[in-house]
Amino acid sequence: MSKPKCVLAYSGGLDTSVAIKWIAENYNVDVIAVAVDVGEEKDYEGIRLKGERTGAIESIVVDAKQEFVDNFVSRAIKANLWYEHKYPAFTALARPLLAKEQVRIALDRGAEFVAHGCTGKGNDQVRFEVTYAALAPQLKCIAPAREWGMTREEEIDYAEAHGIPVPVGKASPYSTDTNLWGRSIECGSIEDPAQEAPEDAWAWTVSPQAAPDQPTYVTIEFAAGVPVALDGERLNGVELIARLNAIGGANGVGRVNMMENRLVGIKSRELYETPAATILLAAHRDLESLTLDRETYHFKPYLELRYAEIVYYGLWFTPLREAIDAFVDETQKYVNGQVTVKLYKGTCEAVSRTSPNSLYDFSLASYGEADKFDQTKSKGFIDIFALPAKVAAAVRREKGL
Repeated sequence: MSKPKCVLAYSGGLDTSVAIKWIAENYNVDVIAVAVDVGEEKDYEGIRLKGERTGAIESIVVDAKQEFVDNFVSRAIKANLWYEHKYPAFTALARPLLAKEQVRIALDRGAEFVAHGCTGKGNDQVRFEVTYAALAPQLKCIAPAREWGMTREEEIDYAEAHGIPVPVGKASPYSTDTNLWGRSIECGSIEDPAQEAPEDAWAWTVSPQAAPDQPTYVTIEFAAGVPVALDGERLNGVELIARLNAIGGANGVGRVNMMENRLVGIKSRELYETPAATILLAAHRDLESLTLDRETYHFKPYLELRYAEIVYYGLWFTPLREAIDAFVDETQKYVNGQVTVKLYKGTCEAVSRTSPNSLYDFSLASYGEADKFDQTKSKGFIDIFALPAKVAAAVRREKGL
């Protein structure tokens, strides 16, 4: 009689490498390892082979880079997604896609279980398990890192004892997560918020002090809120983001050092590298300022704040996220044009913008000879606009309030 199957979200890192062996031993199941490529710059064939050698009965790699950009990152750009105004939530964006592919394979292979390597203190456990519940609630979830009670050092010892190769050691304890949209760095001395971030933690970005002494300019073209060209060259989203990561990183752009409020209620010190996200979100927001009417431009950030929380909390497959996306998509019909961004020693500034849908009217804005604004109408406008304040002030004076 064959054993039940468990499909594990597999990265080839410490936690999931240990999890293959631990789940098989403790649950008496056959483990299928699934790695999803969302642009992590890894040797995925090596990861696939490592999964097999570590004990998985099958090790699968899914190339999801294009889907990640088309269906997740593009939505994040259109919604100007910054969690707590600093973090573009690249890990949170990817987790629902990883879990979706994991569920797809679990249903295809007739598995009873799905599993992840997330700890009980982090956000990712929620993101995976909410997706499981939304897409296939009949699957049972195993979360070994919540159960085994091992410290990171004990995990390394376990791996060494079982002949499991892992990419970290006790002398280099950083934990990283990478995809096209960014790179995160945790653990080690980073956990002390009173210490400056160690320079050896950064890999995508040069120190701003070491960046070029002359600024770099890039021009990004958007169509319906989505970037489609860089410096006049049409590119697919994957290539465009990869190029901007390299250009921005070389100019020291995209370093994030923040205290973050996790979903589980813990504050954590986080380091992120997000060159392309920093550039594209700055350019997109700037283009919106040219193409959206004032009321829409002022209202949209309210929904963007909620959208960032939805994504961060792992609620991707929910009606509210879909409803907000529908509103955002309606606004993006007009967000077409080009924005030139200046990169200089860690800074990123939109310096010029053009659009066929521009709402800027030079004859109304100018104070020169081209001025066509009828200033005689302003007095009546101000009288009506000020009326509520005028009435309230008069009543309070009369009542001595």
